[in-house]
Amino acid sequence: MATQPSQTPSLRFGQVVIGPPGSGKTIYCRGMQEFLSHLGRKVVVVNMDPANEGLPYPCAVDISELVTLDDVMEGLKLGPNGGLLYCMEYLEANLDWLETKLEEHSDCYFLFDCPGQVELYTHQNSVKNIFAQLAKWNFRLTAVHLVDSHYCADPAKFISVLCTSLSTMLHVELPHVNVLSKMDLIEQYGKLAFNLDFYTDVMDLTYLLDHLAADPFFRKFLKLNEKLAGVIQDYGLVSFVPLNVQDRESMTQVLRTVDKANGYCFGNLEERNLQAMMSAAVGADFQFTAYPLLTAAILIYVFVIKPVYSTCSTYETKPF
Repeated sequence: MATQPSQTPSLRFGQVVIGPPGSGKTIYCRGMQEFLSHLGRKVVVVNMDPANEGLPYPCAVDISELVTLDDVMEGLKLGPNGGLLYCMEYLEANLDWLETKLEEHSDCYFLFDCPGQVELYTHQNSVKNIFAQLAKWNFRLTAVHLVDSHYCADPAKFISVLCTSLSTMLHVELPHVNVLSKMDLIEQYGKLAFNLDFYTDVMDLTYLLDHLAADPFFRKFLKLNEKLAGVIQDYGLVSFVPLNVQDRESMTQVLRTVDKANGYCFGNLEERNLQAMMSAAVGADFQFTAYPLLTAAILIYVFVIKPVYSTCSTYETKPF
């Protein structure tokens, strides 16, 4: 008697939110959860960080039910970095637990709030293997890599961020969007040497090298910085989307970039809610149905023309 083939799980979309400590991953997850809920998406947040305490969002799946950083550090006498590596390896060894938890939310959009340790995304394989297993479970994910925008104010730090972003893109092997977070605070770190487009589009880095050469400390590392800049520009993969999590238009720009990367398609409900949000932006008395030509012009500008001039960083995939 022939055995019945196992049923393929339904297609599920989501984001894995990664980035250095303090880049705003948890705040982003909370803001994106609220934003998507207003659009009509049923959102589930998965806490993948065993060191996360006092989560500001309702969490449907929490890794702390399986393992916590404090327990690992105390039981194995490890520091915080070694403890996080062990926690991710432990999760990789217990993927059946994660699968069971995720199956309870099969019809949702997922936000994975990941740990902030850089090594997990540049050369350690546990998180990469977990993402690969999620893909086998029919998840279509985009890696949203958050970087604090204040690094733009320091040329040396910005080149370091570019190297980290490129290494992460190549190692994680997911559709990828780099995000400059906390754009509402960037002016607190001083005036930028160039326009914001220079940093988001990652234009000719020789201008940054000129700034570094003017500093006596970095002048002796000029050849090293030239080689690093050359690697970044030879790949031509890194660019950024600016984000102010409190700004509706900024969140829309990031979301559309993410949806483009993983192939997510808008449903009718989302289109109606986006129109309602646009109505609120142009005036409460404005009716889209009463002015179809103006409606079309506004939507074309917001969702077609404007993204062309905005910045994005993805391994683009064809829509499903």
